Amino acid sequence: MPSQMEHAMETMMFTFHRFARDKGYLTKEDLKVLMAKEFPGFLENQKDTLALDKIMKDLDQCRDGRVGFQKFFSLIAGLTIACNDYFVVHIKQKGKK
Repeated sequence: MPSQMEHAMETMMFTFHRFARDKGYLTKEDLKVLMAKEFPGFLENQKDTLALDKIMKDLDQCRDGRVGFQKFFSLIAGLTIACNDYFVVHIKQKGKK
């Protein structure tokens, strides 16, 4: 039986490949669909209408319109770090009340 961490890793891999299909990489459109389905609150709450374009530009350093698994994972890591930072701030604020 996989641990929670192993299950999380498996979920990340399967999610990437589900949206990348047989290509093995995400296009901007693939990334947009993935973000809309897997992170609906992220795009809905964006004040910057160009957020997805900026994310794609940051991830696609080769400028070939492709985002491989490593870059996809760096996006997920960055989002996770931001969520953790937000979570930690809220825990500290609750402790002060």
